[in-house]
Amino acid sequence: MGSFLNAMPGLIFITLCYAVLCAASPFGTCRKCQGWGAVIRQTRNGRLKRGRDCRRCEGYGRRMRVGRRLYNATVRLHRDGLR
Repeated sequence: MGSFLNAMPGLIFITLCYAVLCAASPFGTCRKCQGWGAVIRQTRNGRLKRGRDCRRCEGYGRRMRVGRRLYNATVRLHRDGLR
């Protein structure tokens, strides 16, 4: 029990830092294409060639962070659910 109480300030600090990050920069790079927007392929000559658009980010290379999705869902639930 004591170690959990000692870890709480650190966990709260990390959570607040992530919330500030989601508020300041709601979009992060796509983890599948690493922000390129497409799969990068190599030709037989060794040149890099742009492949098909990434399915996750639809070719933009940016995705909304999980924390921002949760924030948007709670705001939408609060706005529409209290009528």
